[in-house]
Amino acid sequence: MKNTVSRRDFVRSSALAAGALATSSDVFALAQERPSTDEASAIRLGMASYTFRNFSRAQMIGFLKQLKVFDLNAKDVKDHLPMDAQQEAAALADYTGAGIKLHAAGTIYFQKDEDADIRSKFEYCKRAGIGVIVAGDPAVETLPRIEKFVREYDIRFAIHNHGPEDKLWHSPLDVLKAVKGMDPRIGCCIDVGHTVRAGTDVVQAIHEAGPRLHNVHMKDLASSQDKESQVAVGDGIMPVRKMFEALIAVKYKGFVDLEYEIHPDDPMPGVIKSFAYMRGVAASLGDAKQE
Repeated sequence: MKNTVSRRDFVRSSALAAGALATSSDVFALAQERPSTDEASAIRLGMASYTFRNFSRAQMIGFLKQLKVFDLNAKDVKDHLPMDAQQEAAALADYTGAGIKLHAAGTIYFQKDEDADIRSKFEYCKRAGIGVIVAGDPAVETLPRIEKFVREYDIRFAIHNHGPEDKLWHSPLDVLKAVKGMDPRIGCCIDVGHTVRAGTDVVQAIHEAGPRLHNVHMKDLASSQDKESQVAVGDGIMPVRKMFEALIAVKYKGFVDLEYEIHPDDPMPGVIKSFAYMRGVAASLGDAKQE
């Protein structure tokens, strides 16, 4: 493969340049320069709505249009995707009108081992036409009951790992052990930041999850030990290129959803920088495949 080093340097320097420009009045202008879609790439990029948790649905839609990101992993936060059916319908109408597609919902918590509670959450996603539930902290004992609903609704169930603080799911490897032998639609949402903090090789985790990988929450960290060290993607220690290569190798068909959790009152500079870097890496992998 030719020019590998120079290309890698170019990707990082381009992202850094984008970030340097992404201040105040330049933020939205820079976003408008991004490619209109990421459909040509083997890596499909989306947005976790939690990134904009301090903003209304209307404001978030405006941000997504500026970013040219039209694939959303929505959460019941603010008015992004309310659980109430009537309010949910209004939200879905707004997204359809803006050309935004919902591919996942979450994180949704399954704290009751009860049919009615579980069914209400599957119905919530069915109404929205969502194919992946990103699930937080379901008890191992609840999984057989959840499996029945996965089969009934044909909705994938992606258990989200939350790192060392999580009582059950530190790492995607914990999820894989628990769901072994269950319906293959039950699997992982790999949160790459929490995975690294759990001491797990995130690239290895992608390979081990394989067809049970149903969603990815993307972020970057300056320190593998510090939850509060999050930075824009490309500025930290995350092996983004190797992760994307692993996703391509396992033929991952889902989305890599940016979950930018810092600067909640002014996330756009970091969000723009993160997408610039991720799109640059994805584009370079496409070039490499053609060589």
